[in-house]
Amino acid sequence: MIFQFFLLVLIVFLSAFLIKLVFERKNKQKVHLKHPPSPPAIPIIGHLHLLKPLIHQAFRDLSNRYGPLLCLRVGSVRFVVVSTPSLAKEFLKTNELTYSSRKKNMAIDMVTYHNATFAFAPYDTYWKFMKRLSTTELLGNRTLGHFLPIRTRELHQFIRILFDKSNAKESVNLTEALLRLSNNIISQMMLSIKSSGTNSRAEQARALVREVTQIFGEFNVSDFIGFCKKLDLQGFRKRALDIHRRYDALLENIICDREESRRKSKVEGCEDGDHQRVMDFLDILLDVVDQKECEVQLTRNHVKSLILDYFTAATDTTAITVEWAIAELLNHPKVFKKAQEEVDKVIGNKRLVCEADSPNLPYIHAIIKEIMRLHPPLPMIMRKGIEDCMVNGNMIPKGSIGPKHLDPLDFRPERFLEGKESTIDIKGHHFELLPFGRGRR
Repeated sequence: MIFQFFLLVLIVFLSAFLIKLVFERKNKQKVHLKHPPSPPAIPIIGHLHLLKPLIHQAFRDLSNRYGPLLCLRVGSVRFVVVSTPSLAKEFLKTNELTYSSRKKNMAIDMVTYHNATFAFAPYDTYWKFMKRLSTTELLGNRTLGHFLPIRTRELHQFIRILFDKSNAKESVNLTEALLRLSNNIISQMMLSIKSSGTNSRAEQARALVREVTQIFGEFNVSDFIGFCKKLDLQGFRKRALDIHRRYDALLENIICDREESRRKSKVEGCEDGDHQRVMDFLDILLDVVDQKECEVQLTRNHVKSLILDYFTAATDTTAITVEWAIAELLNHPKVFKKAQEEVDKVIGNKRLVCEADSPNLPYIHAIIKEIMRLHPPLPMIMRKGIEDCMVNGNMIPKGSIGPKHLDPLDFRPERFLEGKESTIDIKGHHFELLPFGRGRR
């Protein structure tokens, strides 16, 4: 009996010793792996002191000094910066699965109903289901074609306002006007509501979306330095909870009203063509919620979170892109004149441009690509590596955030009309231009 006990102890000891040796050997191998170059860091804050307010310029300067692939650390979070299309391809294609998940910060997690968000969901069954729902139902050709009259009407009203202001020699706040235009379009597509004053639901949604976009992009020290998370030094937790509470109350009222309207339609037998013609995104989502046989059962929070995802993705980003386009054209009169000549040649002066004219305006397309290259419409969306991977002979540790892709600063739309660049699109098929990211995300 005593012999068996000592034998068992010996086996446990030897097993633990062997496991320790294996782990030490693996760690030793990792130590000898080549890592990307990194500037000298300061304890606790890492490389935070090297990041300027214009962070893309800081990345450019660091890449010029340390090479096209470098590693930075802010607090306890590692970042990887890449500055060539070939390296971006290694991250986003060769190691696509490793970098298919996105990192959420405190504000994103609290405002977007935690695990209900689609934009920041991990790459799993729920994300795949929501991706399929978005591409086939919400953003399918039939649905987008259904909303074409709304987009056309709102754009014509916007042009009329600018024309009237010009005739009256009044100034126009383009930032606010463009935000209102994009908000009116997306709010009608999503919820069938339109801005009709400062207290309208559409105006409340627009104000909330601006707050959400702002807090998502702000630097929160608690996201990078672990021991600060519970302290909430900058008050982010309080702000995020307040924004979430107000958004949830607004959407709850809208959904309740819609559910009541749908119940009345069923009672009155109005599920005919008239009802189908006015279906918006909310109607489509509520129909999916009612389908109990779906592989993923959507809840009320999923609906609210997805609507917020679309509002934040389509409102500020569209307005900011158009504003940058106007600014760049005014600062480059030769490009402006060339764009006018193309429009005059293809469209003439008898009518306004419409969406169907898009394929016939290659120079306008080149301008849009150049705007999105220089001024990407989205803030930096961080992808988180779920395992170690090798990039260009360098070991990128699990948990690293990347990549950040850099480009030259000259505004020259002609680059997208020359040689192989003429085939580059903005959909993530080409690693020279990634305004919306690439791959499964």
